[in-house]
Amino acid sequence: MSDTETIGIIGAIFGAAMILNIVHIAIFWLYFALMESSKFQGTIGKIVLGIIVTDIDGNRISFARATGRYFGKILSGLILFIGYIMAGFTEKKQALHDMMAGTLVWKK
Repeated sequence: MSDTETIGIIGAIFGAAMILNIVHIAIFWLYFALMESSKFQGTIGKIVLGIIVTDIDGNRISFARATGRYFGKILSGLILFIGYIMAGFTEKKQALHDMMAGTLVWKK
């Protein structure tokens, strides 16, 4: 096998991995954003636990707000999960991504 063929194979593997990562992100984004903005107001796990995601006024959130909340979780996790830990210390028990999106998580 020549160096050119090897580089081609490595490039194909890298390209396939990138496509799979993009598909993975899209599937999880759509799942979380669609479920949290739906009439259920939460993912299957939240439904089982009896908790819902609302805006600050207790209303159902929009798909756009749910999208912001989902991608805000990246920041909450990147800083050593401090964004998640903040929920234990804030008045409204909001994580960083909830503050950024203007959302609350409630027990039904």
